[in-house]
Amino acid sequence: MDVPDIACAVTTRGTSGEADRGLMACGTGVGASIAANKVKGIRAAACHDVHSAHQCVEHDDVNVVCIGAQIVGAWLANDLVRAWLEAEFSTDEDFRRRVARLHAMESERDNGTT
Repeated sequence: MDVPDIACAVTTRGTSGEADRGLMACGTGVGASIAANKVKGIRAAACHDVHSAHQCVEHDDVNVVCIGAQIVGAWLANDLVRAWLEAEFSTDEDFRRRVARLHAMESERDNGTT
């Protein structure tokens, strides 16, 4: 199956409100994150360490985590998913402003202003 097909299935659930977050896996996690990030409202990140898995939610409100099945073993994958699921978006104004700017960039792109 192609990564874009999986990304469509995962992100549709997120953008429809059916799910708050999604998880994807591919060889490196990079192709999955590229495909998922093509969808408005999705912020995907490839994560291969626990710190990034937690911080991508805390600082950037990432709603799709992408894991490289050829990079990460089963034990670490469990730890990554747990850290990602337990993380919450920070109330710090700097991070809120950053994510608001990401939303604005999407809108500008949709309106042809960038």
